[in-house]
Amino acid sequence: MTAPKLIKPTESELAILQILWEKGMATVREVHESLAKTKDVGYTTTLKLMQIMHEKQLVKRDDSMRTHIYKAAVNKEKTQKHLLNKMINGLFGGSSTQLVIQALGESRNKTSEEDIKAIQALLDNLKKQ
Repeated sequence: MTAPKLIKPTESELAILQILWEKGMATVREVHESLAKTKDVGYTTTLKLMQIMHEKQLVKRDDSMRTHIYKAAVNKEKTQKHLLNKMINGLFGGSSTQLVIQALGESRNKTSEEDIKAIQALLDNLKKQ
């Protein structure tokens, strides 16, 4: 099976993908335990979501053993890029500048000195190009 051409995970599917990207591979039980730390979700709901994600080719499943092992079938960076572009086009009229202004304006008190330095380095690098 190949990864889907269009990456359209739901919010719940994204939460599962985040766990799989972090862990590499995991059982439904492991994913459920991670989700349960931040959400009120039932085991069967997690199982059903992961089965749907397998059908949508968002995850791969190794069912050679009794306990199925899942891993992400979509690349984290490509998924982030796709969703970011969708958000920029849908919410900010295609303007990445408006996105950055909004993000930094809202997180004024939350932006660390380290983050500001990284952003400044990126801007300096873009100016050189």
